[in-house]
Amino acid sequence: MQAAAQKIMTNLEQIKGAIAAKMDSASFTSWIAPLQFDVCDDVLVLGAQNQFSADFIASVHMGVLTSVAAQFGLGVKLSVRGAANVAPIANDNNAQAYAPVAGVSSVHVANQDAFAAFVCADENTFVVSACKKLAAGMVPFSPLFIYGPAGCGKSLLAECVERAAAGRVIKMSGGQFVSEFTRSLHDRTVFAFKDFCRNCDTFILDDVQMLAGKRATCEEFIQLILDLRAAGKNVVLTANAAPNNLNGFDRRMQSLMASGLVADVVAPTMNVRRVMLMRAGVAADMADAIASRVASDGHLVAGVAMKIKTYAELMGETVTMDVVQRLLSDSLQKAKTPIAMVKSMCEKLAVSYDAVCGKGRSRAIVLARQMMMAVLKDATNLSLAEIGRVCGDRDHATVLYAISQIEKLKKTDLVLAAQISQMVAEYK
Repeated sequence: MQAAAQKIMTNLEQIKGAIAAKMDSASFTSWIAPLQFDVCDDVLVLGAQNQFSADFIASVHMGVLTSVAAQFGLGVKLSVRGAANVAPIANDNNAQAYAPVAGVSSVHVANQDAFAAFVCADENTFVVSACKKLAAGMVPFSPLFIYGPAGCGKSLLAECVERAAAGRVIKMSGGQFVSEFTRSLHDRTVFAFKDFCRNCDTFILDDVQMLAGKRATCEEFIQLILDLRAAGKNVVLTANAAPNNLNGFDRRMQSLMASGLVADVVAPTMNVRRVMLMRAGVAADMADAIASRVASDGHLVAGVAMKIKTYAELMGETVTMDVVQRLLSDSLQKAKTPIAMVKSMCEKLAVSYDAVCGKGRSRAIVLARQMMMAVLKDATNLSLAEIGRVCGDRDHATVLYAISQIEKLKKTDLVLAAQISQMVAEYK
């Protein structure tokens, strides 16, 4: 009797090894290893923790299981283990149900006006259109990966998708996902956590960069994205950098995040900042003046609008430009004069202001001077003569030649083209 039991155990280990050899390690660890293996009447009986696991394994991995079992002369039966018949084991969700934190999921009817909250610049038309398409139904480019600097509107777009998408939507921040996964491991409810995340129509994870360096969480996240995509579910991810530029992630995860549609969000332009202020109740003339002197950061613009609105409510007086100057002295940038712009660009390009405005003819100084002239031409309404004057009293022909040289370089030097575009956006 003991010898027969030992032989069965040996065969089961061999079967597990054969299955593991035909699958990737993440899928085997997440789905097959937790199954209860047994052999009864020439049938390999596999007991799953819950019905979701059983259904998923049957639809995705049954071919591998059947072929391996056939090698040992066995059939395959997949069933759900009953709580009364199975002793509780670590991470078995029969021991305790998973209860998510408040506000991480919602079921609602799609709100057609959800995207009205996002003030869209021309540069962001593509990413907003992609978000609307995804919210309207299943799309071929899942996951949608949205990236951009702080304050550009990534989280707001994610909230718009959440409100616009019909069905069950799960939205978490990267920090919430890390803490909830860790808690489920501690509470032995990890399989219930898996079921919860997969039981949705749209999954949104904001600030993916918070998962960096957390290996176990990243492995679970990879499998989650693969399972959701295989089931035809929509996935939206946001981060502060493009997938290939995210630190703390291995190449496999970067590749997965970039496998759908990657779209960037540009920081609020002056017109966007102006509209945001006016929507918050700031007068049009005041919004024009403030928008030109506040940084391209949506969070900061919202804070400025809130400060003006709160001051008017608490003090009961009309907010004038004099009040704004005093109230927002910590937030408003100094007026951008042409000379101030040139000095600022000198710092960015690591050259001396005196050298740029002097007679220096070294290659680095000449290139920096030409770049500044090109930026001033695109970012301001200055004439060529005025641009020459602030760059060391150069004549009209010199400025015209410098701009033409930069236009030629931009066609072959993508780094220089991106640098100039960034400076133009900053000083416009």
